[in-house]
Amino acid sequence: MTAKAQEVALDRLLVERFKNGDAKAFDQMVTRYWDRIYAMVNQLLRNSQDAEEVTQDTFIRAHRGLTNFRGESAFSTWLYQIATNLARNRYWYWWRRKRDKSISFDQPVSQENETTFSEMIPADQETPEDATVTQEFVHRVAECMEMLNEKHREILILRNVQNLSYEEIAEILGISVGTVKSRIARARESLREKMGEEFDQ
Repeated sequence: MTAKAQEVALDRLLVERFKNGDAKAFDQMVTRYWDRIYAMVNQLLRNSQDAEEVTQDTFIRAHRGLTNFRGESAFSTWLYQIATNLARNRYWYWWRRKRDKSISFDQPVSQENETTFSEMIPADQETPEDATVTQEFVHRVAECMEMLNEKHREILILRNVQNLSYEEIAEILGISVGTVKSRIARARESLREKMGEEFDQ
C-alpha cells in the first residue's frame, strides 16, 4: 500500500470513529492536517495571523460538517476545499482593505523552501552569478504572483507550493483535470509575462 493510500485509509477510519461518537478521532485529524492547511493558507494570504484564523475556521467548519461527509472524495481533499474557500473570502476582504497601502516582500516566499516560486520559471542553466541573485529573484516572483488574478495565483500555489496532483486540485477547485492543466499553463505564462515586465523596468 502506498503512503498516500495508507493516509486515505487512516482518514476514513478516523472519520468513522468520529461519526460513532469518538471525539478524540477529530483531535487526531487536527494534529495530522493543521500544519499542512496552515502552510497552504499562509501562502495564499501572506499573513500569519489571518492564516491562523482561517486554519481554525477550517477545522471548525470541518467539525460541524463531518457528520454529513459522505466520503465521495478523500478527507484531505475536502479539508483543502474548505480551507481554499475560506482563504479566498479572506483574501478579497484583505485586498479591499489593504490595496491602497504598499506591501513589503522582504520575507522569503516560503519558510520551507525559499526558491519554490523561482522553480516555476526555470533558467536554462544557473551560473554562479545567477545563484547570487536568487533571493532577489524569489522576491520578484512573489511580487509578480501578487499581480496575478486570483484563479492563477491559487492554482500555482496548490500545484507548486503544496505539490498536489492534478486530480487533487481538480477536486478541491471543482473543475476538470483538463481545466487544471490549461489553467496552470495560462497561469505560468501570465507569471512569465509579468516577470518580463518587472525585469524590463
